Amino acid sequence: MSPPLTVDRAAGPAPRRLQSRDLLGQDRELEIEHAGQLYRLRLTQLGKLILTK
Repeated sequence: MSPPLTVDRAAGPAPRRLQSRDLLGQDRELEIEHAGQLYRLRLTQLGKLILTK
């Protein structure tokens, strides 16, 4: 059995956490602009997230 993973807090603060429903709302897809590029975040029928460029 592997030992439990530990988080090194000295490396910095924990990343910000958002709920996918807060991003998507009632929609199944949204567009994210990053560095002049457009990405699409989509919720699949199986409840998984896919990010595509």
